[in-house]
Amino acid sequence: MRRAVVLLGLLVLLPGAGWAGPAAPVRIIAFGDFGVGGESQRAFGATVRRFEARNPADYLVTLGDNDYTEDPGEFHDNWETSFGWLRGAGVRVAGVLGNHDVRVQNGRYEFDELGMPGRYYRRAIGPVELYVLDSNHVNGAQTRWLRRTLARSRARWKIAAMHHPAFTCGQYESHPAVVAHWVPLFERYRVRLVLSGHDHNYQRFAPRRDVRYVVHGGGGQRLYELRPCPSTYPRRRAARQEHGFVYVVIRGNRLDGWAVNGRGRRSDHFSFTG
Repeated sequence: MRRAVVLLGLLVLLPGAGWAGPAAPVRIIAFGDFGVGGESQRAFGATVRRFEARNPADYLVTLGDNDYTEDPGEFHDNWETSFGWLRGAGVRVAGVLGNHDVRVQNGRYEFDELGMPGRYYRRAIGPVELYVLDSNHVNGAQTRWLRRTLARSRARWKIAAMHHPAFTCGQYESHPAVVAHWVPLFERYRVRLVLSGHDHNYQRFAPRRDVRYVVHGGGGQRLYELRPCPSTYPRRRAARQEHGFVYVVIRGNRLDGWAVNGRGRRSDHFSFTG
């Protein structure tokens, strides 16, 4: 084993010594409700590309409603023209199914483009574990899988992604099955961040039992109005009726997140330690 010694003010690494520098950050871009096709989707993809060129990402996570055309051929063409650049940039993709996606082939035609081995799955990214869930079917099999997978995890950071929000105050409100079956698991097993789409706006909520909920369904569809939240919800800390996406960076024991608007400018920031 090597040893490090200081000689005349210089650090000398002797044979056998290891050098453990700081772990590389984990960086994620996430957005939902973007699959409108045509020029609107291409323009959104170009905005994400310009942002990613300055702010690198390891993963792009779609939050569902990846395809409103309900046409597998159009979906493939729209994805390639809007986000085909991800391969060359070295950005991997993890897709979530939305309610529009499952109308054709239960969404299976999207699996290849969106890096999906199934309707729900886990991805390990350094110290982060990402739990990709299908909130269209909050059934016993998926809930048992989520419980087992979370219970076995030793990851420092656990992040869940799904389409239907646990908490939202816009066109929609809470998804009852998500709140009943998954929110208790998020709280019990220390999931730190839950990302979702479905409501076409941006919302960020105060932590509930140390779990933070962020909604961004501003990928390209018509935006939805924001409404006051029920008193039973965690307090809403930020809300914007804007297109855009979320950028998350995890360095060591700190997570930073930003809402980025449709012009590629940051419009909200949040951070916490874990």
